[in-house]
Amino acid sequence: MLRFKILASVVPLLAAAVFARGEIGSVSHPCIAVGETSVELTSLFWTAGVHVAFTDDPEKATVRVQITDDADAADFAVVDDGLGSEPDSCEATSSNRLVSIAAQPVDGGPVIYLSTEGPADYRIYVRSRTFSQREAAALIVGARGGHRHLQAASL
Repeated sequence: MLRFKILASVVPLLAAAVFARGEIGSVSHPCIAVGETSVELTSLFWTAGVHVAFTDDPEKATVRVQITDDADAADFAVVDDGLGSEPDSCEATSSNRLVSIAAQPVDGGPVIYLSTEGPADYRIYVRSRTFSQREAAALIVGARGGHRHLQAASL
């Protein structure tokens, strides 16, 4: 009976460890550095300080993000398949900002309308093997922290 109790208490701990290692230990989450702060997408909803949602209705959006085919016309460009990537730009620090993508708006968080047409609060250009257009939009909106436009960001 004692063996069964020990086994019953260890199995949930092992399952939690495997889950945590797969999620928290992963370094493949999209991330950008903005000044001294790193902004990273997380799939762990409860750890995120910023929760963004997407909508197909421009009337429900609080932020409009336009996808552009011209990097020069973009406010934010994600190009991570070239030689200029900065692998250490998103180191873990106490000033990191975690962003999650929610299915529905959370606590008055930003609601993003993503389109190829204007008007837009941000224009983004995305050519990436690791970032989707939605992820890039979530990062730029999550990074703004109340500021209308960013000064500089890097991958």
